[in-house]
Amino acid sequence: MAELKNVLSPESLEFLETYINTSSPTGFEYKGQKVWLDYIKPYIDEYEVDNYGTVYGVINPGQDYKVVIEAHADEIAWFVNHVTKDGFIYVIRNGGSDPLIAPSKRVNIYTRDGRIVKGVFGWPAIHLRRGEDAKITPKIENVFIDVGCTSKEEVEALGIQVGSVITFEDEFMTLNDRYFVGRALDNRMGGYMIAQVARLLKENNIKLPYSLYVVNSVQEEVGLRGAEMITQTIKPNVALVTDVGHDTNTPMISQIKHGDFKAGSGPQLSIAPAVHNKFLDLIFEAAAENEVPYQLEANFRSTGTDTDAFAYSNGGVVSALISLSLRYMHTTVEMVHKDDVENVIRLMYYTLQKIENNHDFRYFT
Repeated sequence: MAELKNVLSPESLEFLETYINTSSPTGFEYKGQKVWLDYIKPYIDEYEVDNYGTVYGVINPGQDYKVVIEAHADEIAWFVNHVTKDGFIYVIRNGGSDPLIAPSKRVNIYTRDGRIVKGVFGWPAIHLRRGEDAKITPKIENVFIDVGCTSKEEVEALGIQVGSVITFEDEFMTLNDRYFVGRALDNRMGGYMIAQVARLLKENNIKLPYSLYVVNSVQEEVGLRGAEMITQTIKPNVALVTDVGHDTNTPMISQIKHGDFKAGSGPQLSIAPAVHNKFLDLIFEAAAENEVPYQLEANFRSTGTDTDAFAYSNGGVVSALISLSLRYMHTTVEMVHKDDVENVIRLMYYTLQKIENNHDFRYFT
């Protein structure tokens, strides 16, 4: 098989930066989804958008055998939960947001009419946290947002109300020409990677013998909901999911407890009940034939990703998971290694070409 070139093209990296910087909180993914769809349109034959905002493009439509490659589009966020009479805003999570990182962060608050109100997560100065007060730590009950108002009425006049969604405003950057850094790499980096698979199939004139669905699902962060919906719509035969895993080689993480994974060492391939072993063997073969490094991950019970939603739907969909080692998950400085991004794309691209039309993955007949 010919060497795969131009995997991380300059044009694709421009898209990546725009995509990461476009807010896409769970339940409000439409802005990011529009950016994603506009990018992949030249590389697909048709597309659909479902009622809740999951988007998929189809390559070689109309075939009976259907294969999905999938990522999720949503990022963790917050909701306005309460506004005090003095104009301070208390929040609840939208997804797995971490209150420990909130203090001193700048935020965007989105109004129902589409405007953005700026704010900050405030926190008492270190000078004032002494004695018993020194034990105070950030938690949902005490983190708050300040938008510079002095009353509840003033906050409401800005268009902020209970249920207004909030994201951190940190943006994308490249660190040491080696790592991509930003908020919401979990899992819009996956959306970027499946888009590049579609691009490379088109640019290299690869003709697949089945219909390929390139799926960017919503609402993963609150229970795999978008994937649950879209798998019932598409009814695929095979699903190859990509998401992020943990780089456990950063400080304060036990490899004995969480496994030994390091960014830059290749994609993480999951072994779990939801992962079909014959499909995983096919991925191993694709990795060996094309010299793609990988790391092995064992998952207890479930993968915790959209893989589970696909695998246990429609009587059982042959599913597998390729993950990207990520540092500092669910923070504003999530980090992935450029080599891993390229190798996930390569591995998905080569694996798709090993799947046959009407590929029978049963263990015996």
